[in-house]
Amino acid sequence: MDGYWCLTVQDNGLGLDTSQQASLFALFRRFHNHVEGSGLGLYTVKKIVENLGGRVEVQSELGVGSTFRVYIPTLPS
Repeated sequence: MDGYWCLTVQDNGLGLDTSQQASLFALFRRFHNHVEGSGLGLYTVKKIVENLGGRVEVQSELGVGSTFRVYIPTLPS
């Protein structure tokens, strides 16, 4: 995407189904209780990126893992 930096993070974790992906960025939302977390991280990242004029996307497959893409606008020259 022109005019944006793209940071891509990929894992080979448990993955998410389509219904989980729809609510992934909600405040205090957690899907896996066997790992530590508060449900603040992805919510906070999404809010910061959106306030900068960017966006966060996720693609995931249950049992395979997830790929997150963070698009942050570049500064004009």
